[in-house]
Amino acid sequence: MNDSILLGFSVALDPMNLLAVLAGCLLGVVVGVLPGLGPITTISILLPFTYAMEPTTAIILLAGIYAGVMYGGTVTSVLLKLPGEAASVVTAIDGYEMARKGRAGPALGISAIGSFIGATVALIALTFFAPALAELAVKLGPPEYAMLALLGLLLIAYLGAGAFAKAVVAAAIGLFLATVGLDPISGDARFVGDSLQLLDGMDVVAVVLGLFGIGEVLFSLRERDSEAELVSKKVGRVWPTKKDLSDSAAPIARGSVIGTLVGLVPGGGGLLSSLLSYGAERRFAKNPEEFGKGAIQGVAGPETANNASSTSSFIPLLSLGIPFNVTISLLFSVLLINGITPGPRLVTENPDLFWGVIASMYLGNVVLLILSLPLVGLLIQILRVDMAVLSPFIIVLSLVGVYTIDNNTWNMWVALFFGVVGYFMRIWGFPPGPLVLAFILGGLLETSLRQSLLLGDEGFLVFLQRPGSLALIAVSVLLIGASTFSAVRKRRAQTGAAEESIHVGS
Repeated sequence: MNDSILLGFSVALDPMNLLAVLAGCLLGVVVGVLPGLGPITTISILLPFTYAMEPTTAIILLAGIYAGVMYGGTVTSVLLKLPGEAASVVTAIDGYEMARKGRAGPALGISAIGSFIGATVALIALTFFAPALAELAVKLGPPEYAMLALLGLLLIAYLGAGAFAKAVVAAAIGLFLATVGLDPISGDARFVGDSLQLLDGMDVVAVVLGLFGIGEVLFSLRERDSEAELVSKKVGRVWPTKKDLSDSAAPIARGSVIGTLVGLVPGGGGLLSSLLSYGAERRFAKNPEEFGKGAIQGVAGPETANNASSTSSFIPLLSLGIPFNVTISLLFSVLLINGITPGPRLVTENPDLFWGVIASMYLGNVVLLILSLPLVGLLIQILRVDMAVLSPFIIVLSLVGVYTIDNNTWNMWVALFFGVVGYFMRIWGFPPGPLVLAFILGGLLETSLRQSLLLGDEGFLVFLQRPGSLALIAVSVLLIGASTFSAVRKRRAQTGAAEESIHVGS
């Protein structure tokens, strides 16, 4: 283990990789401040530009952006009550109230400290748990991978934002798009019509960049809140007081554990971990009535949890080769584009990448703590930039980037098409996340499923004959059952409430 960690730091301290850490963290913090440009949008826009990089450098850069955005979104949550990304929604509840009371500095300071501690705890788990999980995953076969991919899709749809039915529809569309092109087994053309461009399938970068890059920018223009104003143009003292640190110690500890565990759950992202942490802090608080009125515990716990979950979500990616949330699925696609398959053999076949990424995340965590506090004044100035000014530049940059994939205008049209699709999906309440994840995992799911059916003459019974796949099927059935039961109970409660109101009215 010691030799592996030393190998990782030797890779992370390479000048180009170290520059990638610094650039990724700085860019992430800056982008996180701009509402509408979260980690998914930013990584989508930068995907084409990682083609010219070494795989390790590309992942280090994008991982730094991911971590930086998680903190950057806190600034707008506290000062504008306008989350820079989804996971900061919970922070806005008490962070904004603290800012209104002239305590924006301590709110941002405790966020930085909690983010550092939460990410460090998750990194320790990543260092020791990911290699062990990879050794176990080597024993998995096609049936287990097929059921694991299916379970991931179900949980992503179940835990995603919006209605469950709409999330399932979005995932189904993603699975369909994954079948476009040549059959991986027989080589037959599927759903290509007369287009030669579609024989290779749809480029994942063009689809992702369209849905999350162009689509999100268009939607953010529609949703601009012209009434949002800065609570304070000067933050003042950023470092929390001794009482603030004392009040935040337990929430940060609980948030670290909650976030680390949630990151290991398919579909468990920053928003879910923040919500769970906020609920836990209200339960443990001596004065729960202070929550929603500027309780620092309501900032410390959720901010710690969302950064811990964003870090621990790398564990299933690097050890199982299964991305458990949309942002991680984009990093998954970067590795695939560079000819590297994330999974159990990554530790042995590409140890420099595996341990280099982990070591770079330790360095990036320190860099973020150093940068985040002094940069608050600069970030406030960035808040004054109108998205209407940035949007045309972002869209042009996206199209230039997708063109550089193979110097073909086809991918530009694909990106524009999915940009419009992503815009209307957001308007109509269909989450684009399940679609992208299903599109990326569709190939793995189909290949594993068909390989499983070729293992013997038992057909689908092969999934019931192996303990691993049988256990995953049981979890999937329980998930569907729980979802159905919850929906039925909610409908009955609504019906009962409606009948009671009618009775009272009469």
